Amino acid sequence: QVQLVESGGGLVQPGGSLRLSCAASGRFVSISDMHWYRQAPGKQRELVAHITSGGSTNYADSVKGRFTISRDNTKNTVSLQMNSLKPEDPAIYYCNAHFFVGSQGFGYWGPGTQVPVSS
Repeated sequence: QVQLVESGGGLVQPGGSLRLSCAASGRFVSISDMHWYRQAPGKQRELVAHITSGGSTNYADSVKGRFTISRDNTKNTVSLQMNSLKPEDPAIYYCNAHFFVGSQGFGYWGPGTQVPVSS
């Protein structure tokens, strides 16, 4: 059983910073791409940031220059440093990763962590 668990969510004010972390556990061979998504009330889930196993990154235009995704392959973790938070950033943030279990690949989601931003 593979699991992803997010942590680090919490209330922040606009302009503030927050760091989210996601830890993978279970039985798997390796992790390839890892992602952070978010879903605000009444909106579709959207990709925020993506990082490959080699460390290449991509970001949604709305967070470029403010958010930084990183990973530690030795600890099977992925983090999202969020700076200069805006009122439009509050959402539930989800970690997603692609795992190789044996010879097969599977995508898994974490349960999400809430990031509300106070006005």
